[in-house]
Amino acid sequence: MKQIYNLVFVGIFCCLTTFAQQGTEVYVANLDLSTDSLKINEFINISYNEGYDNQPSFFTNEKILFASTRNNQTDIALYDVKDKTTTWLSNTPHGSEYSPLKIPGRDAVSAVRLDEDGLQRLYEYDLNTGDSKILLPDLKVGYHVWFSSDIIVCTVLIENRMDLVVYNLKENTHYTAQKNVGRSLHKIPDTELISFIAKDGENATITSLNPNSKEKKVITTLLGDSEDVTWTTDGSLITAYNKYLFSFKPSIDAEWKSMFEFQQTDIHGISRLAVSSNGKSISFVSKDAPDKIVQKQVESFNARDLEAFANCYSKDVVVKNFPSDTLYIGRQQLKENYKAFYSRTPSIEVKVSSRIIINTTVIDQEIVSIGDKQKQQVAIYETDGLIKTMTFIRDKKTIINTEVIVQKQLDAYNKRDLEGFLNTYSKTAKIYSYSGELRSEGTDAMRKGYADLFNSTPDLHCEILNRIVIGNTVIDEESITADGKIISAVLVYEVENDKIIKATIIR
Repeated sequence: MKQIYNLVFVGIFCCLTTFAQQGTEVYVANLDLSTDSLKINEFINISYNEGYDNQPSFFTNEKILFASTRNNQTDIALYDVKDKTTTWLSNTPHGSEYSPLKIPGRDAVSAVRLDEDGLQRLYEYDLNTGDSKILLPDLKVGYHVWFSSDIIVCTVLIENRMDLVVYNLKENTHYTAQKNVGRSLHKIPDTELISFIAKDGENATITSLNPNSKEKKVITTLLGDSEDVTWTTDGSLITAYNKYLFSFKPSIDAEWKSMFEFQQTDIHGISRLAVSSNGKSISFVSKDAPDKIVQKQVESFNARDLEAFANCYSKDVVVKNFPSDTLYIGRQQLKENYKAFYSRTPSIEVKVSSRIIINTTVIDQEIVSIGDKQKQQVAIYETDGLIKTMTFIRDKKTIINTEVIVQKQLDAYNKRDLEGFLNTYSKTAKIYSYSGELRSEGTDAMRKGYADLFNSTPDLHCEILNRIVIGNTVIDEESITADGKIISAVLVYEVENDKIIKATIIR
């Protein structure tokens, strides 16, 4: 089953805890704004560290601050792009630092510290003496930005929301500028304004604030639900969605424009953007690549490290049998189930014999050894920094050669043999998206669509990059050429009585 689809582009303060945090890495790259396009190259992973690395900001044009996990705590790191070295600026055994920023005009850094007793405050760290002190003792700060050496604009946690507060250190006064805001705060270059995310209406907006006059003005709405933005030196906003960067220049643009797509396989789920003051560098955060997350859970499973294994999964992970038979929901239930499983299974090992990666989904063909016995299964993992669903396809005994049937439909597809192609499907065959949406039902409905496709696409061709066969199911990783473009997809075919009865598309 091959279909061509258009690519559709479609929180409050991050959880400050080392438990089950998403694995993330901090990158820096060259940024070229010399033309109307946005060019990014020469990527460097500056954290390259297991666990949580996040919230980059530029200390200078060639030095980058970020929060990084070590020894079960999160400290402030400083990366020197020129020397390719990392220096640790804090070491807080009974707490962790987040969101580090350079304090204007001083050799010092501010950061949010979360102590083990739950106290969350904004601190100052003197880089010469190593001393630290609380800057805003009465406010539970989430995020902050320095408007000047005396004025901090910050988000303050109030019940179940964050409010925007302007604090004057010199006068020891503050006021609330906006209730219910997001996490992205930035000084707008060459202005007396900062930008913040306002969430008081139906659609969240990027809004400007003059901290002195208190004047506010809506700049534009967010792109989707991404509230991570930054400003370039030419007065443009940049935001990210998955592997894409979009820009919006308030002076000329009416809507967001797609500007750049990252081709690197280890860059995914981009967030937390920052641009250097000279406009020549951009830093950003990427979630761990999907295959890295899945491989970590395989290794921790084999090591019988229950905590590490469970921490690869989201809090509300859904575990099911393919396609939609839910077994249980939640990380806690997963821990309980696997704890019981380990207690009754003294010897078990999983080996991945084949792996398919399609965007944020990883499909593993696994050989499971329990004692001296082996069985085969397929596990489909949907990821978003952590594994959010795990779906099993179990091995079934079958007397039919399912691979032969699926290969026949592939050969007919590449020959554009409509009748031969449809003849491999049951008359009542159903085509689904992986989310469970029914896309097509019956060969009569398929006939017109494929007749048009075969007749109008002379370069149509499908190549199988990887194939997994398990019981009556064939999983094909497909590269489809059509109208000069290459489209990637994974198709899960289920065969009964020498016919394909169901195909599920994973994109």
